[in-house]
Amino acid sequence: MDQDNNSEDESVHPSEDPSEEELPCLPPGLSDREATELLWQLRSQRRQSSPDLPETVTRLTAPDGSLLYLVGTAHFSDSSKKDVATTIRAVQPDVVVVELCQYRVSMLKMDESTLLREAKDINLDKVQQAIKQNGLMSGLMQILLLKVSAHITEQLGMAPGGEFREAFKEAGRVPFCKFHLGDRPIPVTFKRAIAALSLWQKARLAWGLCFLSDPISKEDVEKCKQKDLLEQTMSEMIGEFPALHQTIVAERDIYLTHTLRQATRCVEAPSDAQMPAVVVGVVGMGHVPGIERNWEKQLNINEIMSVAPPSRFGWVVRAVIKGVMMGMLGYACYRAGGTLGRALLSLRSVQSLLENLRPPPA
Repeated sequence: MDQDNNSEDESVHPSEDPSEEELPCLPPGLSDREATELLWQLRSQRRQSSPDLPETVTRLTAPDGSLLYLVGTAHFSDSSKKDVATTIRAVQPDVVVVELCQYRVSMLKMDESTLLREAKDINLDKVQQAIKQNGLMSGLMQILLLKVSAHITEQLGMAPGGEFREAFKEAGRVPFCKFHLGDRPIPVTFKRAIAALSLWQKARLAWGLCFLSDPISKEDVEKCKQKDLLEQTMSEMIGEFPALHQTIVAERDIYLTHTLRQATRCVEAPSDAQMPAVVVGVVGMGHVPGIERNWEKQLNINEIMSVAPPSRFGWVVRAVIKGVMMGMLGYACYRAGGTLGRALLSLRSVQSLLENLRPPPA
């Protein structure tokens, strides 16, 4: 199976340090089966049948009786971290699914200071890596969105994704709990988003992101957890960039629903009996209404995983940039003399640059 389609099958081991998991010390001399049964009983005792959960939690039921506790969060919120911890401790889940993909999993093991530094430091290496990974237009758009994240980080002094790190930590304290990445791979999302926008829309979006400077308070972030305010904000975005909303929000609602449903399947107890699963999903509040709408629908994620080949417009942009570089190189060769020019043209990197100027097949 292609790596980009495999997010629902990916598990991340919560902790390699047993001392951090706060699991009980087992009596010596137990067999593997006895230890498994003891931990299973411990988790069953901790699991609350009718937990008193935060108002940001939505409960959904799968056809086989498995339960999903969907925690809607604001990505820059201390309150959301508390909601996640409270929910996982109360329901003692079999699986925790978070709104991350394999390309963003590194944030789970970074500390806050490192993430703050990384978010604020958008350098040439990051730009080159984004373009190499996603293509020119999608890569530049990713950098602009990183700039938005850096702006919020700088305003609040808080690194994004704290609720995901909290879920990762709490999952490690629950016996037998698996940790899954549930989001669509970010290169697919960016490429589909860029392909869906017209040239004028791309320019308007880039302009707005480049000159983002409005102050943001922690109170503003906490208001994002109110569904009415969030839906109003989303409606404004739909009116301006409906295609962008479709690819970045609606399609990911479908993908997240798919991965959450994959997780909410019966689990096997030590007695070999099949039991309904208990799952905690941690997603941005903006995805909760879409997941609720899609929960009982037949979904086909293959339609939202396809990426169109590079357009001729993208090739033209790259060719113009490279053409300017080659023009400057040619002028430098002319000023320096023929010998230096022939030496430069013999370099492998220059030959590779010339080779890449060939247009794609029609």
